[in-house]
Amino acid sequence: MPKAKPKVEMLQILDENGNCKEELMPALKNEDIRKIYRLMVLSRIFDETALKLQREGRMLTFASIKGQEGQIAGAYALQKDDWVVPSFRENGVLIARGMPMHMLYQYWGGDERGMKIPDGLNIMPVAIPVSTQIPHAVGIAIASKLKNEKVVTAVYFGDGATSKGDFHEGMNFAGVFKAPVVFINQNNQWAISVPFSKQTAAETVAQKATAYGFEGIRVDGNDAFAVYKAVKDAADKARKGGGPTLIECLTYRMGDHTTADDATKYRTEKEVEEWKKKDPIDRLRKYMIANNMWTDEEEKKLLTAAEAEVSEAVKQKESNPDPTSNEIFDYIYADLPEKLKEQREMMK
Repeated sequence: MPKAKPKVEMLQILDENGNCKEELMPALKNEDIRKIYRLMVLSRIFDETALKLQREGRMLTFASIKGQEGQIAGAYALQKDDWVVPSFRENGVLIARGMPMHMLYQYWGGDERGMKIPDGLNIMPVAIPVSTQIPHAVGIAIASKLKNEKVVTAVYFGDGATSKGDFHEGMNFAGVFKAPVVFINQNNQWAISVPFSKQTAAETVAQKATAYGFEGIRVDGNDAFAVYKAVKDAADKARKGGGPTLIECLTYRMGDHTTADDATKYRTEKEVEEWKKKDPIDRLRKYMIANNMWTDEEEKKLLTAAEAEVSEAVKQKESNPDPTSNEIFDYIYADLPEKLKEQREMMK
């Protein structure tokens, strides 16, 4: 039996050389583009610093986002009251949404207080188990709809998550109830050591949306403009009652799966080098320079400022006192049951 043909085309606006299809360009002002670029650079410096901290024993296992900074443009397309439901590789999204970097370092350092989301940020805590956040996101979206709120929920997950039941159950619920949710699949080609070709027999992730009765779109995930447009269009549609959208962002995980992994054991250096040419930060910089929106001097200032901001976040994280043993009781129940109150007193 022949393999089913993909039902979706890939959206690309900005190619790896910084050339842009102006007819597809979303309504972004120059300052918006510069802000997105700054956030992408800041997130990469945050990421590179995290890897150093982990190697120095100052942080625990960490999942790098290097090469996937296109995610930030999608976060920029959301409105303030929209919900973001992340997996474990969305530090760039969280930074773009206003999550303090020192708290992210705190969390990845093993201190759960780092996921005590500040008031005013509609962000769910990082989900480490693969795909479990997807039904949660659909539930949030359905609740928003029942409350007649013009709020969209964006949920992020990798290609490996599409093999889990949570993905299909969430998609089915979203389709049936026309939930205002945007499914954002970061297809970075590798679910730990499993290549995308072994993840599914389908040509794309995006085409899976058809089975659940809504639109799927595939975009160049390293193209900030394409990611922004796809998320903006999907969010606008959901806000107007048009239901969910599945966006497959075709991107690449430049580093290891986590700091506990060695990607050289299952993929070639040649493959990595080919994808480096498609780096999302490099191509956006090329576009900005070509359009007189960025200079070498501005680049230097940005790097200096970003490094200082990240350095301050590290200092703030490491100046926090260690959590006490009693705090294991503090974030489980709104009203602590009597038995746990007794145990807390015993711990004291």
